[in-house]
Amino acid sequence: MTSAYAELLMYVAPEVIREANERWLSRILDHLGHDRLSAEGLSLPELWLSPDLLLTQTCGYPLMTALRGRVRVIGRPRYELPDANGGNHCSLLLSRADDPRRSLPAFRDSRGVINGEDSNSGMNLLRHRLAPLHQDGQFFASVGISGSHRESLRWLREERADLAAIDSVTFAYLARHAEEEVAGLRVIARSAFSPTLPFITAATVTDEQVEALRQVMNTSLQELPDVSETLGLREVLPAGESDYRIVLDYQQEAEALGYGRLR
Repeated sequence: MTSAYAELLMYVAPEVIREANERWLSRILDHLGHDRLSAEGLSLPELWLSPDLLLTQTCGYPLMTALRGRVRVIGRPRYELPDANGGNHCSLLLSRADDPRRSLPAFRDSRGVINGEDSNSGMNLLRHRLAPLHQDGQFFASVGISGSHRESLRWLREERADLAAIDSVTFAYLARHAEEEVAGLRVIARSAFSPTLPFITAATVTDEQVEALRQVMNTSLQELPDVSETLGLREVLPAGESDYRIVLDYQQEAEALGYGRLR
């Protein structure tokens, strides 16, 4: 029996979402007859680039920068959630509901927060949205790094930041299952749409194996309708690196407007 890494770590909150992903993974592994290696102690880059990787999910921005040509894309999820459908999602630009500012230009010289500099939804899409509004290469008075979307939301609630970009899938999950984490916040604007977070496997996997794996993922999802409903996930669509070229286009558009670094 083959042993491999299989982890879905990009959407782990709230707990009901993590449990649904675990049930889906278990069914996939059952169909394939694979044992699951423990990924405890591995960093995300180590997991993504492991030759023993069977299945995981990454972000579109590192896919096209750090991982380009070093992994295989299995497909992208088709969610049916608010602001995420048809294989695409966006970022919601959020502030506190009691903040008197109502438009993005009004937030110039405010305190921004991002989940990480390598995040498409937390940084790249925000940079792209703010690029037409910067002045001398700057929009925010300061930009903090929280480490995760949930922490960015906490920074907003605790008045440690004024504006954040949150992945629309994350926001939908929290709004459904952990309302207290988004309570008191308001959507100021939305980013451009971007392909949903890709599922990937090791670079050595063949085209035929990629297709077979995607079919097993979809079969397993169909067999678990409650999991599909909880995740708002209807199917895994075929996808390749070319589908994610747009995230680099957004970067280049921001750079062309003189806003290459979010600050």
